[in-house]
Amino acid sequence: MAAPMSSSSHIPTPPNELSARVSKVAGVVFVAFLALGFVSCTWLLLSGKVEMLPTKLTREAMLEGDVTHKIAKQLSKAAVPERAAELERGASWLMLRDTGPRVRSGCQGWLFLTDEMRINRHAQANAATKAGVVHQIQQRLAKRDITLLVAVVPDKSRIASVQLCELRRPAMLRDRVVLWVDGLKKAGVAVVDLAPTLQPLGDAAYLRTDTHWSETGSAAAARALARQVRVMGISATPHKDFEVKIQDQARRPGDLVRLAGLEWLPVAWQPLPETVATTQISEKATEAQDGGDNLDDLFGDDNLPNVALIGTSFSRNSNFAGFLQQALGAPIGNFGKDGGEFSGGANGYFNNPAFKQTPPKLVIWEIPERDLQTPYNEVIDWAK
Repeated sequence: MAAPMSSSSHIPTPPNELSARVSKVAGVVFVAFLALGFVSCTWLLLSGKVEMLPTKLTREAMLEGDVTHKIAKQLSKAAVPERAAELERGASWLMLRDTGPRVRSGCQGWLFLTDEMRINRHAQANAATKAGVVHQIQQRLAKRDITLLVAVVPDKSRIASVQLCELRRPAMLRDRVVLWVDGLKKAGVAVVDLAPTLQPLGDAAYLRTDTHWSETGSAAAARALARQVRVMGISATPHKDFEVKIQDQARRPGDLVRLAGLEWLPVAWQPLPETVATTQISEKATEAQDGGDNLDDLFGDDNLPNVALIGTSFSRNSNFAGFLQQALGAPIGNFGKDGGEFSGGANGYFNNPAFKQTPPKLVIWEIPERDLQTPYNEVIDWAK
């Protein structure tokens, strides 16, 4: 017969005096922090800056938790939660080299955007919807004798894959650009996949701590697009000559450091800083520009660019617009929008008086690969 278990084994060991005091202090601090967070979030709610329900509320958004996720994201911008998140991000990086949920670390200080490697819900349906939107835009522009050229910018994690190290890019993403581009071509839309242009450059095509391409990559992309424009028989006007100046090497803050929540740390504590020599491209002065302009041209349409660039922050980084102007031999109107994703730049331009009053002959629409399969949430109003 087994010996009875000692009743003392069920009695928890009482905390010592130090643990009891520390636990009380920790409890008070925790409750105070929760109270401050509650007050901070309540103040933000009462300010009217939080959008409780989207303008267009769908059943799917309700069931999938998109509505509550958006509210939580807005409340995270309250003062106390935001500062607490900064402290957590800094401590996680300094102690564990953790870059948070939006950024992933590769080799030798390389950082990558998590969105590039995410499998989106309803990915194929989203991609098909966006391809249909592009086709509709192309048809609307064609009725106004305007040509559309789409440029797809490949993911950094695709081109600089040698720097991924232990990170894994899902195999499902391998053909998403090719399939999307082929679909547009079959629909009669002019489109350039920039992956074959950037692939030979490898990691030199992108910045180490930033989502965007380097000047090497943006210049190569600009030349590829200019070649396609000439193949299409379009002449960019007015013709200009450009001069190039290389600036001294300087530190370039990477947006991935900001997305990781680490930009507030001292530079020495942040991920290894990146230095680049930026290029300055400007029109060469001519006799006409120095004072001999024809007044009819100066105040008329003859002196306005006939090429418009719409898209995302790729159009506004690493001097892409400047390299494209140089490759085309003519100035362009740059209407790229930081954070614009698929629709932002297009919406901003097609509702801009510049488009309505002085329409171009060619619209170049730059679209990042990572936006092809995301939901089409921001509808392009002009396309209705």
